[in-house]
Amino acid sequence: MGRGRPPTSLGTWGTIRTTRVREGVYRARTRIRDKDGVAREVTATGTTVAAAERALREKLVDRATPTQQAITAATTIATLWLKYLRDEGRIEGTTINEYERVLTKVVIPEFGGLRLREVTTSRLDLFLVRLRATSISRQRKTKVVLGAMLGLAVRHDALAVNPVQQTSRIHRERSEPRSLSLEDLSAVRKALGAWTAERRPGPKASGDMADIIDLMLATGARIGEILALRWEDIALDALRPNLTINGTIKTEPGKGTYRKARPKSDSSVRTVALPDFAIIMLKRRRTASPVNPIDAVFSTRNGTWQQVNNVERRWRQIRQDTGLDWVTPHTFRKTVATLISERVNAETAAHQLGHSSPAITREFYISKPAIAADVARILEELARANPAATANTSRISRE
Repeated sequence: MGRGRPPTSLGTWGTIRTTRVREGVYRARTRIRDKDGVAREVTATGTTVAAAERALREKLVDRATPTQQAITAATTIATLWLKYLRDEGRIEGTTINEYERVLTKVVIPEFGGLRLREVTTSRLDLFLVRLRATSISRQRKTKVVLGAMLGLAVRHDALAVNPVQQTSRIHRERSEPRSLSLEDLSAVRKALGAWTAERRPGPKASGDMADIIDLMLATGARIGEILALRWEDIALDALRPNLTINGTIKTEPGKGTYRKARPKSDSSVRTVALPDFAIIMLKRRRTASPVNPIDAVFSTRNGTWQQVNNVERRWRQIRQDTGLDWVTPHTFRKTVATLISERVNAETAAHQLGHSSPAITREFYISKPAIAADVARILEELARANPAATANTSRISRE
């Protein structure tokens, strides 16, 4: 029994036939086997036979397979991407909002009118290189957004490859992590005291800022994790008082400020033992602070969650004209990591901070000592193979 004629290869078409429709109008037609395996007729018209065939060939080259998907090579860049992200529900709303900001302010003004098939690696590369002169941070965020957006186009077969992947690597000057010395901490506490005592219009400043910073120093937690703490997360009466970090604070347009039940990552969920100064501070707050409906350790006067941005802005006001401009809330976290690394090891510091890997802690959080550790006595062992050096050492010791 014969097998019959083999099917046309995907994406190829058969013989083009042209007919005259009326004076000055010709129609060219053929059948193409689309990438879904279905053969379909495609037509095009022109004022001459050659023009009709040329129009049909152009149409065939740019043809996208009819599909249920809304993303094709003819889709305008950025169309539908944010909707897919929100529908997928995998990425946090605050991250999507940041993507949308970069998309609106940076990407769309440059590429908004382009179809996906018109976005080339060279065009993207030149644009990203230009962005570096404006801001390395903006360059990095834009590359992330473009890469994720065009990655979706690849997954939906609108593009064969992601053109962002071949653009130039973003080089960012690496700065050494800087932590606080005891002298710096003394200056921080002095600035906190001065700001709290300062007379200003409105309600008197509370002691929240000093307590928030103390708890950051006591735990190495992120500022959002500190603000998300509830009294139910703290065991002050345990044999070894501790607290459990299991949430963070988020603020989104249209949603307001709320407590997210999971912090930044799975490894961020952790229970840490409390030093004595934090235990004393928390017991004082538990006794003196009014009860609030959300059980927050650091609620607003209205009994709602404090915003991370507001606390960061308050700290910028406190450090103004104090020489502490380099100190951010993350600096307290780096200070904890550095101290634990020096006294114990980087692995313990990573666990305390909620990092998935000690490599992250070493590279971005642990300050290098000003001088290397004093290992002179250890290195002295290397001289034992040199009798002359050993003799000189003995002479120096006698003198």
